[in-house]
Amino acid sequence: MRLDVIKLRKLWWTISIAIILAGLAAMAFSWAKIGLPLRPSLDFIGGTRIQLAFDCAKTDCAKPTDLEAVRQILSSQALAGTVQGIDQQKNTPPGLVIRTQDLNPDQQDKLKAALTEKLGAFKIEQIDTVGPTLGKQLFTSGLQAFLVSLLGIMAYMAFRFDRDYAVFAIVALVHDILITMGVFAVLGVAMGVEVDSLFIVALLTIVGFSVNDTVVIYDRVRETIQLNPGQHINDIVDDAVNQTLSRSINTTLTVLLTLVAIFLFGGETLRYFSLALIVGFSTGAYSSIFIASSLLALWREKTGRAIAPAVATVPVVENS
Repeated sequence: MRLDVIKLRKLWWTISIAIILAGLAAMAFSWAKIGLPLRPSLDFIGGTRIQLAFDCAKTDCAKPTDLEAVRQILSSQALAGTVQGIDQQKNTPPGLVIRTQDLNPDQQDKLKAALTEKLGAFKIEQIDTVGPTLGKQLFTSGLQAFLVSLLGIMAYMAFRFDRDYAVFAIVALVHDILITMGVFAVLGVAMGVEVDSLFIVALLTIVGFSVNDTVVIYDRVRETIQLNPGQHINDIVDDAVNQTLSRSINTTLTVLLTLVAIFLFGGETLRYFSLALIVGFSTGAYSSIFIASSLLALWREKTGRAIAPAVATVPVVENS
């Protein structure tokens, strides 16, 4: 089966634009609600996060948790924060996640006593505290690493290929990052999912994986141009994509199988990290095959370089 990338390029672009716009809409909604495009975790803004689980032997776990009562407790103690319920799952009792400002030991004890009086018996599963200065440093360091990686990739692509290859490789990377961020913006609005420092690590990993797929396809495009200088760029791109298609699919599926296993069995800490990689790697394979290649072909058409000139050969004169 032959994949017609160029013939259906408007379809590929429409799919990408629709997904990106949906993500941007979710980011705009999140910005209007909390002042940020994504819901940040304590890693970035600092504060205290308390995760508790109810003791079903002493508390009626079948009864819905009164989240509004918990918010009133926070308000009565002059604490600003958010409250999120944890549904009961197999072998896991229901509970709460409370995120609020940095609490000292006395404030933590006072909050625990008020929660016990109102909600019944529970046990603290985890308490995390991050200072606001450290959170700002984590965000700044992650952003710097991301920008440096983009500049490095652009420089490498411009050195190894032509400059237009580098530009469209970066366009594909931005495409992958926007879709991944959009998915987490939707999850943040709908389910209260937060992004932490592992999310920055996931974005950097996505950048490396995506550009690797793009380089493979672009390298085959360059080789085909050298072997068939009179061939139209649309045919060259279609040939290059189809020649590398099985490699791209096999590599992506192999990685996704591992990531799905981590998502299902890796625990809460790695769940959303692996989900970000699943979204980013899938999008990276898609953008390399359908976006970066088709944009390069369109650009070469618009700039009058759709057909590469044949390399002139010098005739060999034999001495008699």
